[in-house]
Parts: sequence; C-alpha cells; structure tokens
Amino acid sequence: MKSPRSSRPVIGWREWVELVDLDVPAIKVKVDTGARTSVLHAFNLERFEQDGRAMVRFDVHPFQRTTSNTINVAVPLAGERHIRNSGGHQELRPVIRTRVALLGQVWAIDITLTNRDLMGFRMLLGRQAVRGHFLVDPGRSFLDRGQKNARSKPTRWKKQA
Repeated sequence: MKSPRSSRPVIGWREWVELVDLDVPAIKVKVDTGARTSVLHAFNLERFEQDGRAMVRFDVHPFQRTTSNTINVAVPLAGERHIRNSGGHQELRPVIRTRVALLGQVWAIDITLTNRDLMGFRMLLGRQAVRGHFLVDPGRSFLDRGQKNARSKPTRWKKQA
C-alpha cells in the first residue's frame, strides 16, 4: 500500500501555474519551500470599497523581464499580513485568496501582494500553498507541460502603450 506522501504528484523548483480567478492563464513561479506564504508581483495597488466589501485593485506583469503584457485585477481583500521580505525588513502586505491550477489540480491559496520588479520571479509559491498537494523535487523544473499552450496564446492581455 502506498503512503499518502508517495501518492502525491511531484513538481519542480520552477513551474508554470494558472491563477484562475485573476484571469492569469500562465505565470512562471518559483516553488519556494523556505517561504511560508505565496507572493505575487503587483503594482498600482489601490484599496477600495465595493458594496461594503474591502477590495484591492492592482496590475500584474505575468512574464519575467518584460512589461509588455499587463493584466488588470480587482478582487476582494482577504486581509493584511506582516511579512519579512528577502532583505529582512518587515512590511504590511495586502492578502488575496484565489484559485491556482497546476498539474490538473485546482485549489485556493492565500497570496500576498508586493512589487517584485527587481526579483527573478514574478511569483513565489510558498510551502503553505503546496503542502498536502505535491512533493517538490528541487532538481527538476517545469513538470506541468500542460501549460505550454496557455503561455503561447496570451489573448487576454493588453499591450502597454
């Protein structure tokens, strides 16, 4: 009999995921088991209220090293968290809850929002997001080949002027 751990699918240290509720069909993530919480590159952050509910509006550049594609997002604000950034400084970040898709699985995760322009990856997928879903093989990458078509057809994105 297989143990529950051995029956989990394996992902690599980098993968392509879909952010289902944000209309982001493909974004390259670093699977970071050293980070507790997932984080997404977001800019033009604006908190607002809609029908008495706290919301956040922001823009996303889903591809590394380019700003030619922009996705505009407005979603409910799930809260705020104090996060220690890679420089060791603590910052208060907005938190959203959205569904992520990888290797045929779709599940909800919390994501903090911050500007990651200077970082290598537009998104980190933290250990809370992968716990119970996957095993991570740090020597492999891009094990979800199903995202190839989503990456090659970015029809929902607008070009910046």
